Amino acid sequence: MTKSPIQHSICLWYNGDAEAAFEFYAATFPDTRVEGVDYAPSDYPDGKRGDALVVTATILGIPTIGLNGGPTFPQSEAFSFQVITEDQAETDRLWNAVVGNGGQESMCGWCKDKWGLSWQITPRVLLEAQQGDPATAKRVFETMMTMRKIDVAAIEAARDA
Repeated sequence: MTKSPIQHSICLWYNGDAEAAFEFYAATFPDTRVEGVDYAPSDYPDGKRGDALVVTATILGIPTIGLNGGPTFPQSEAFSFQVITEDQAETDRLWNAVVGNGGQESMCGWCKDKWGLSWQITPRVLLEAQQGDPATAKRVFETMMTMRKIDVAAIEAARDA
């Protein structure tokens, strides 16, 4: 029996713009690169021969496929990438890249890119502060619940209170 070259991956559905989305991700997020584009060999219900059909990439180290499947299945908050950041500067850079490129803010460190994909821009200090002492976790959680983009200094102040 020969080993199959097929690997496990996540498949994200796009409405014709997977290539642009994946190029943005590669330019924005660490350990992210576009690895290939397969073009449609003939016309299909939501595209034409020669259109980018499948984009393969590694996003945050995770094998990912972008399928240009049309408008039937838009992205939703039911799926998101969580990006762990090390400081406020990295948090700001990633948040501002997503929101500033046609995306939108949400709550508690979540934002959505212009293609509708959700991202959790999460400072490591937030995750660490929510583990351990229940009183500390409660203070940190309640502080986070008031935020859109996470403010590292405010999380540290809640942790240290």
